[in-house]
Amino acid sequence: MRIETFQNGEPRPGADAGCFVIDNAKIVLNDTVVEGSVVIEDGRIAALGTGRAGAGALDFGGDYLLPGLVDIHTDHFEKHVFPRPHVRWDYMRAALSHDAQIIGGGVTTVFDSLCVGVSSEDSERAAILGPMIDVLERAQAAGMLRAEHFVHLRCEVVDPRTPELTAANIDRPLVRVVSVMEHLPGIRQSRDMDAYVNRLQKAGGESEAIIRDRIAQMVAERSDIGRTVRPEVVALARARGLPLLSHDDTDIEHVDLAADEGVAISEFPCTLEAAREARARSMLIVGGAPNIVRGGSQSGNVAVRDLLAERLIDILASDYVPRSMLDAAFLIANDPALDYDLAAAVRMVTKAPAEAAGLADRGEIAAGKRADLIRVGEHDGHPYLKAVWRKGHRVA
Repeated sequence: MRIETFQNGEPRPGADAGCFVIDNAKIVLNDTVVEGSVVIEDGRIAALGTGRAGAGALDFGGDYLLPGLVDIHTDHFEKHVFPRPHVRWDYMRAALSHDAQIIGGGVTTVFDSLCVGVSSEDSERAAILGPMIDVLERAQAAGMLRAEHFVHLRCEVVDPRTPELTAANIDRPLVRVVSVMEHLPGIRQSRDMDAYVNRLQKAGGESEAIIRDRIAQMVAERSDIGRTVRPEVVALARARGLPLLSHDDTDIEHVDLAADEGVAISEFPCTLEAAREARARSMLIVGGAPNIVRGGSQSGNVAVRDLLAERLIDILASDYVPRSMLDAAFLIANDPALDYDLAAAVRMVTKAPAEAAGLADRGEIAAGKRADLIRVGEHDGHPYLKAVWRKGHRVA
């Protein structure tokens, strides 16, 4: 990265009098943090410089300037559509509420991960898929959303409806990422059946015997469906050149299946062995930022911190807490045992996910990149958001 030197209080020779200048910031670049100033013109980063930029600049007072975060996987939109069990919210109002939380977490580009098919009988999830994409398209076209939204189709391979639902939506302009997942209990994420049954008991109050009988029936009915559904979904994504992710890889065989299919990204591996195999197969690895913030997996699987210790994480995603990516980046950078500086930690929530999703125009503070930027203060170890810009326009 070439850094200019500002002289005599001027941003740079020939700079427009009306240009937007950020001054006196700790600028988190791709590989280091520098103190200086940034010039934004026409929604893009025009120049970076050391020294003070002079009168008229926005003085950050030493706050951090980060690229806008890029979230490759969040389930949060569905939580706004169903704010409580059996309560379905208006789609547009749900989208606007979801967007507010996304931008409030410093995320300027989000891939809304929408379920395609389910692992149990749940007709509502199939019914809401199309309307959710519809409303995102309408809201984004109307300029109602502050973050830029894309769609990540997360395709449940044990549902026979999944290929049809995928084919019906995969060519929509917002769809940019596809993942394959298998959520039958005891197979991948929920390998610990006792813990899984205990969670269901707490959530629904049913007896252990009823829950185990229902699980046994579901597994018997659906365990073979993925053998035909998964190849169909993979073929649909590969035919369109979309990035493909494999969700919750747990065994080495899961990773090898994905790699042999041409899947380039292992998302939320559940074991250290699976993550090691993904690295051996030259796959990118996505970890859950909430796992870092909580200090471990909510499902009892491998801790992301253990994966970071072996350099087995490339990307962090918010999964189910939008601002967890910002928290996780600073927690990682402040953990001396992990040996990641802030630039490396921030790269996992900005440049790395942007590149994995094929978005080369953002995720980095560099000349020519989009001016998707966030101002971050830090107090007592807690980063907090002060301002957000997308394409150079203040949105929060």
